[in-house]
Amino acid sequence: MKSDKKIAVVDFGGQYAHLIASRIRRLGAYTEILSNEEPLSVYASYAGIILSGGPSSVYEKGAPLLPDGFFNTSVPILGICYGHQLLMKALGGEVVSSNSKEYGPAILEIQNPDSLLSKSLSPKTKVWMSHGDEVVRMPDGFQIVASSDNCRYAFVSNESKKQFGIQFHPEVTHSEEGEVLLRNFVNLCNAGSSWSISQFLEEQISELQKKVPLGKNVFLLVSGGVDSSVAYLLLAKALGKDRVKGLLVDTGFMRKNEVKDLIDNLHHVGFDLTIWDESQIFYKHLESEFEPEKKRRIVGDLFLEAQSKATDSLGLDSEHWLLGQGTIYPDTIESGGTKHSHKIKTHHNRVPQIEKLIQEGKIIEPIADLYKDEVRELGRLLGLPERWIERHPFPGPGLVVRMIASPETKPPVLDFSDLSLSGKKATVKILPILSVGVQGDQRSYAHCAVLNDFTTNWKELDECAVEITNFKKEINRVVFAPGIQTFSGAFHYTKLTLDKEHSDILREADAIVNRILYEESIHTSIWQMPVVLVPVGLRENSYGVVLRPVESTEAMTANFYEMDRKILERITKELLVLPQISLVLYDLTHKPPGTIEWE
Repeated sequence: MKSDKKIAVVDFGGQYAHLIASRIRRLGAYTEILSNEEPLSVYASYAGIILSGGPSSVYEKGAPLLPDGFFNTSVPILGICYGHQLLMKALGGEVVSSNSKEYGPAILEIQNPDSLLSKSLSPKTKVWMSHGDEVVRMPDGFQIVASSDNCRYAFVSNESKKQFGIQFHPEVTHSEEGEVLLRNFVNLCNAGSSWSISQFLEEQISELQKKVPLGKNVFLLVSGGVDSSVAYLLLAKALGKDRVKGLLVDTGFMRKNEVKDLIDNLHHVGFDLTIWDESQIFYKHLESEFEPEKKRRIVGDLFLEAQSKATDSLGLDSEHWLLGQGTIYPDTIESGGTKHSHKIKTHHNRVPQIEKLIQEGKIIEPIADLYKDEVRELGRLLGLPERWIERHPFPGPGLVVRMIASPETKPPVLDFSDLSLSGKKATVKILPILSVGVQGDQRSYAHCAVLNDFTTNWKELDECAVEITNFKKEINRVVFAPGIQTFSGAFHYTKLTLDKEHSDILREADAIVNRILYEESIHTSIWQMPVVLVPVGLRENSYGVVLRPVESTEAMTANFYEMDRKILERITKELLVLPQISLVLYDLTHKPPGTIEWE
């Protein structure tokens, strides 16, 4: 049974509202997501309330607010990022646009270790920032609990009213003691022991049996990744294997030998899998496209057309068969899936046609409320083999979003000759390509800076990347060029289209990288490693490959992986043997401000 002692997370459209809820659940307290527009009486039934971050500015017209009288509640309140700024402003403090926007790690120095919320925190602790506004004056009754270099009011409290505001994000794993702070809040609310993944499994089985009554079955779109595999096993457990079929659409943008590997592996766990080859159609529709959102929409629409053809061919009528998807929560929230959230990228399983089917109750998404780490835990409970659970995530659109297709004319290269990095010997160039990022909960489509290989010290490279993305909003991504100490001459721009020829180049590069990860036994230390083909090389008619290894647990945030330089050297050397590749780059960007995928 769910406990009466539950915590509300009020969603202001930040990427992290559901991540906060997920973290609190992991601490054993049941949480529910609420809109900020609920009547006052709704909030009254909770043991504690957390106000999420969000893309708005509290001083802007139309910014999301809370009902009058909300802050007179007697239960503990924790405002995070936008929630912190709203708490401060609503009670009489002041919030302004900040001169130094912070995206990434910061050191928090505790000034009041006796606060109810700072108990057990180290005197100095690493936290994760993502904000462009800041509090410059606190309301009466509040005191500073902790500050960071760029943020004086990073953590404030009114102890007697149990109201707390923090500018950083304790819910992301990069805030090293974020869990300690959130546990303090759960304890303050006397809420606990009311949620677990095994409980979710029980509840979801009975939920699915209601949603898919006898006489109806599920036709699941399978990508072969851990999400769709767990969704399949969960549906099979709830409904029985004979009521679930899997469809794998071969888009032509799969990894090398991917389809064969999937067939071999998924048959072992009893999947009923149909392969539908649509590669020629995908190539035809995508060949001349380069705009990231358009590419994703085309993939989503073509998936649905393929599914429709396959269902007709297999004689599965819509009267008796519902469409299933392995969507997980980050797909929904990044597609702008809550009231105030800002669209960062449309996931292929969130295109308008899919949204319409969801509203009509024709789509089943059994794991849509879970994060990747929870999906893996659920996979273990359902008996998915460990090597499958450990598979690196692979995007639904496949290599489509790992090929930075180029317009006929290259984007203008910005001049950042004024960009001097504090005390570093780095040379900075700007690549003539754009990629998708996330800055302050909003989608950005901006330039990529490239550094020379001026140091083997990852910390120095990291500092450069953070400094550039914090102070130049036109740049949302920083890479470096392993083995290149000095840049001689300009980069060459070569047109790249989404066809079989270019897909094959990327397939080979991706296969080399993945083979080496396994041979060097670092595949489990890396959460995911997109290998990206870009239209920039060191000679004419050649391309670059970007390595993007990240560490993450829940996909909402990530930091780049610090690879052993000998392994990086080996990967670089093997990639440069490919005749079409003349440049290897290594992505140094955290998320935020860069997304994990480049598009």
